[in-house]
Amino acid sequence: MNPTAELVIPEIEELVHERRLAELRHALEDFDAADVASILQALEPADAAVAFRILPRDEAAEAFAYLDAEDQELIIGKLSADAAVRVVEAMDPDDRAALLDELPAEVATRLLAALGPDDRQVTQTILGYPPESVGRLMTPNYVTVRPEWTVLRALEQVRLYGRDAETVAWVFVVDEQKRLIDDIHISKLLLAEPRTTISALMDEHPLSLQATDDREEAVRVMNRYDRTALPVLDRRGTLLGIVTSDDVADVAEIEATEDIQRLAGMGALEESYTSTGLGAMLLKRGPWLAALFVGQSLTVLILSSFTERLEKVIALTLFIPLIISCGGNSGTQTAALLVRALALEEVEPKDWWIVLRREIVAGAALGLGLAAVGVIAMAAWWATGVLSGEHLGRIILAVCIAIVSVVAWGAVLGSCLPLLLRRLGLDPAASSSPLVATLMDASGMLVYFGVAIAILGDALR
Repeated sequence: MNPTAELVIPEIEELVHERRLAELRHALEDFDAADVASILQALEPADAAVAFRILPRDEAAEAFAYLDAEDQELIIGKLSADAAVRVVEAMDPDDRAALLDELPAEVATRLLAALGPDDRQVTQTILGYPPESVGRLMTPNYVTVRPEWTVLRALEQVRLYGRDAETVAWVFVVDEQKRLIDDIHISKLLLAEPRTTISALMDEHPLSLQATDDREEAVRVMNRYDRTALPVLDRRGTLLGIVTSDDVADVAEIEATEDIQRLAGMGALEESYTSTGLGAMLLKRGPWLAALFVGQSLTVLILSSFTERLEKVIALTLFIPLIISCGGNSGTQTAALLVRALALEEVEPKDWWIVLRREIVAGAALGLGLAAVGVIAMAAWWATGVLSGEHLGRIILAVCIAIVSVVAWGAVLGSCLPLLLRRLGLDPAASSSPLVATLMDASGMLVYFGVAIAILGDALR
């Protein structure tokens, strides 16, 4: 929140309580829509509704779009039916559809039915697309021109319809059937000779999205080509709407948040942290913890099968936490790197051999470095009497080889698991850090004990 906006919240509360509405409107006029939304969120719902009512219609709709779904629902509930409809009608179509999608079905149906015919049709069209699709993000407010027009005629079109458009940074060239031919940046129009035809400015290689594309595709294309708006088409190439950078930025934030939550070993929250109830939180976290708990039982079984041998060289047990933490940390690091690289399209499943080679080399190098640190640490423990007993030299050798092997194996597992999930059409973020660490605990123990048996075989019999 703007620090200035934060400072005026007590003043806004006082104006609301004393019903000094003219002063309240004047105070809110000094802030951008995003700051007005932050102020409203800081107020009690009843006070926020009072402050919201006195805003001019356009400013109210713009601020309303910045509110969280929960706050939007609270304010809608405090408004009269007519006031709620006016607010919803004044919103951009994509924001309106997003609001109705979040509201309880009964409230959304009532508001949708109260909209004007044109607004209702546009909103229903957007709501008809899958929730995670580009169609849900698009707005029908944009400027189109025809290829045979002159630049002068096109600029007149921008002046005529640009006020209601989501953006005028890009204008879209269409034919008689409204099929997209090209898109042109406004700077080209402004710098061109007035009598130049639009066709002379075209390259006929427009970037576009399909309405049924996943919304993550909009994030990737917009970031890759540094665009502020992209046209959305149907299968016939007809221009349906556009998506803009502000909507895509919201999607990028949502997707990144979901990936972070999945990487932490839990289901992605459907609402904000503070809005998620205890029951929903338990459902998102409990199953994962239970699955990981069962997975860790494999480690217990492996340890129990080596109990007798460990009793003969008890010093080996001292290094178990060290070994499993090295492997878990290595796998977790690699999984995080690969999940993000896949999200940014830096790698694809077909690149598995390149990734595998890199991670084997990197894992072995990191393992050698950790083994060197381990030798120094074990030498210090021996000098201080912490580490002693028979077969000490072979124990140190076994631990060092196990560290190198486990760290390299962790890098391999952490890289292959996200690639495999993407190949299967699943979310790579599901290869969470706790999952990789759990798998590494069990497999790391097998590697450690295998190395120990190979080096200390006679001592362990």
